Amino acid sequence: MLAYDGVRLLDLTAVLEVFSTAVGLGGRYEVTLRSPTGDPVTAASGTRLLVDGCYRDLAPVDTLVIPGGPRLPHTPTGPELLAAITDASRSARRVASVCTGAFVLAQAGLLDGRRATTHWRHTGRLARAYPSVTVEPDAIYVRDGAVVTSAGVSAGLDLALALVEEDEGADLAREVARDLVVFLQRPGGQSQFSVASRTLRPRRDDLRQVIDAVMADPAADHALPAMAARVNVSVRHLTRLFRDELGTTPAAFVESARLEAAQSMLESGESVTAAAQRSGLGSDESLRRAFLRHLGVTPSAYRARFRTSARGA
Repeated sequence: MLAYDGVRLLDLTAVLEVFSTAVGLGGRYEVTLRSPTGDPVTAASGTRLLVDGCYRDLAPVDTLVIPGGPRLPHTPTGPELLAAITDASRSARRVASVCTGAFVLAQAGLLDGRRATTHWRHTGRLARAYPSVTVEPDAIYVRDGAVVTSAGVSAGLDLALALVEEDEGADLAREVARDLVVFLQRPGGQSQFSVASRTLRPRRDDLRQVIDAVMADPAADHALPAMAARVNVSVRHLTRLFRDELGTTPAAFVESARLEAAQSMLESGESVTAAAQRSGLGSDESLRRAFLRHLGVTPSAYRARFRTSARGA
């Protein structure tokens, strides 16, 4: 891991905890913390961090991890840090960033032509500053070839657990997750936000009523004619309200709410069939298609991750 003045402490320590815990449980990692000059660094919180030395003293590394910092989206990366990342990445098998560390990778040219993500607050800035990067604003982490980028803070845990699972297998990754009392692991494509928190509050009372009804009971009858009749508007008018105020369709919004409800049920131990029926998605196959389309994982695999972690915790 590469530390620098102004690094966000939790971006750094969360990933270090995952890999050091993996080592304690039999993982074959040698974790080292380096700075561009080998000198101690001061985190954004004011905490002084000792490092193991300068990055130049390292033999070729397997995995290079760049944590984020609050100044990175607004300030060009200093030449020493940029040189450290550029040099170390040449020999690394893979490169990963946590949160705003993606800005450093982008400035170094490591994200050119790739998909990437960062903290939701800065995805727009990353896309504008680096048009050659395809920014996925709602993902927890994104893997594109040998480069992995993640969203803010806690997403670093998800990224690190995914790397451990890739290297050492799912069993060790589950043990690490259990030890840290976290879930193994949210799929990278899962949204950074709940449906409610990422939906703008509509200006119109009738659209707010429809939204609230869907969120309160996703499994109810939310066919387009039923929703329109509920607030005494035409189907065409309701469709236009969704498009103009929320930038989506009624059907897409209902599916998102039902998918989130199904996720919650699977996380709490419900069967796939029960989650499909109680969420309103209907059949196991409908649930499976929705999970693969939005999360890139099957409901059974998603449930297994949470069930295993919960048992161990």
